[in-house]
Amino acid sequence: MRDLVCRKCGQKLSFENTLCLNCKSPLGFHLPARTMYVLDENAVTEVDGETLVRCANFDLISCNWLIPPVEPGASTPEGEPDPSALCESCRLTRTRPADTDTDAIAVFGDAETNKRRVILELDELGLPIRGRDVDPQTGLAFDLLSSAVNPVITGHADGVVTLDLAEGDDVHREQLRVSMDEPYRTLIGHFRHEIGHYYQMVLVGTGEHRSRFEELFGNPDDDYQAALDRHYSEGPPDNWKSDYVSSYATMHPAEDWAETFAHYLHIRDTLDTAAAFAMAPSGATLDSVLLGDVGFDQIIDLWLPLTWALNQINRSMGHQDLYPFVLPAKVLEKMRFIHGLISPAIL
Repeated sequence: MRDLVCRKCGQKLSFENTLCLNCKSPLGFHLPARTMYVLDENAVTEVDGETLVRCANFDLISCNWLIPPVEPGASTPEGEPDPSALCESCRLTRTRPADTDTDAIAVFGDAETNKRRVILELDELGLPIRGRDVDPQTGLAFDLLSSAVNPVITGHADGVVTLDLAEGDDVHREQLRVSMDEPYRTLIGHFRHEIGHYYQMVLVGTGEHRSRFEELFGNPDDDYQAALDRHYSEGPPDNWKSDYVSSYATMHPAEDWAETFAHYLHIRDTLDTAAAFAMAPSGATLDSVLLGDVGFDQIIDLWLPLTWALNQINRSMGHQDLYPFVLPAKVLEKMRFIHGLISPAIL
């Protein structure tokens, strides 16, 4: 995440800001420019001759992303905002709680904030984001649902990411984290993991990289239900820490890929933020040229000392480690494969 500032007064801003707390200017984030802009009294701004307004979800969940204006009052037959009135992130959400469900809308807003961070990172990495409007069968979409009334299973199927909004509740999520013996469980982690399944389809599929995938992760067509039953009845193998980034990754090759992909995103975004605040070299940013094996080696050489320092800082404050994971050689080999698919070497 970049070091954002108010372009009117220079006040430091967070990615979520809709208002500068110093000069009280309304703000909006423009994805193509990856910049926060000051808006006028009508919540409008001009960028390179283009008029920009707030996403239609601003009033509902304080989405601060900017888009070109659309016809006033445009909506679908169901009464939802016209997709063109939504930002690049919000329009990917296919299903959400009703406006009248105020409790669910509050956690829905938190989920969308985390999703915007992930969409920004994917965009900066140059990963393709094809919605259901472009690819009705396997395009990316999100069903963000509340389990307060009906059960919801977080997961992925053919491009659709389903998230139980209860994961936005700190107490609920922490209870699950402890009961499932997980060292780390966050909303943004869920998004990165589930979207990893989508990018297995996009980057690997049945194409030229399938054989290498199977060498590293196993056969993704193995019976998933059988693997799930085995994992929850027997647990991970005793020596799992030598080959997997987490115990959950041992369940099935597709989960190993998704867990490893999520950790790659964790690493890249955290390094990018560290570089923005002079805690890592400028070459660690997402827009730096870090291609192929040489680029991956640079990433890991920067990551390991940074996480050691951050973990010690967290311990000084009485918190658990920021990154409570070990990256053995086999995990780095898997992660290198993912890096090569995202940032191939220039020959």
